[in-house]
Amino acid sequence: MARDRASRPEAKPLRLFAAVDVPEDVCAHLAEAVAPVRETLAARWTPPENWHVTLKFLGRTWPRLLDWVIERCEEVGAGAEPFETSIEGIGAFPSTRRARVLWAGLEDGQGRLGALASALDEAMSEEFEPEKRAFTPHLTVARFQSQIAVQEAIEGIEARSRAFPVDRLVLYRSHLQRPAPRYEQLREFPLGD
Repeated sequence: MARDRASRPEAKPLRLFAAVDVPEDVCAHLAEAVAPVRETLAARWTPPENWHVTLKFLGRTWPRLLDWVIERCEEVGAGAEPFETSIEGIGAFPSTRRARVLWAGLEDGQGRLGALASALDEAMSEEFEPEKRAFTPHLTVARFQSQIAVQEAIEGIEARSRAFPVDRLVLYRSHLQRPAPRYEQLREFPLGD
């Protein structure tokens, strides 16, 4: 009897994204900075070990495309030079008056993170829908069930971090589970030749 094609693991899509990692000590500093508001804001808090800067969310990706995605990430990584960034503050999407997402923003004065995101978008446009929203380099700290005002709560948070190097892209697979997703690192792509 032939096996049902949909039950084969190779037939199931992978949930993928390309990101930049944030060093553990920077995450620890940020976790300490937001700790006072964790008790005052009812939210789904992202565990610090899941903090990263998403450059390109691919979502459902058929396994047959995995090698192609890896090649595109490799090309984009090779075409970019390493640089430094830092966490510069706390913000919210869509605004601090109607927040759905609490985030920590990254310094990108020279647009290097934005350029990486654009390059990935362009490199993968043949198979993946380009992002329509403007790129804001950030890591998601918490999500709110409904829109809330957070400006007063986050006013005094000093989240600025030390500068840290961005010297590689990382391709992750996301495994949805409770209470938080688990991210599996598939490949790293050094920046530069």
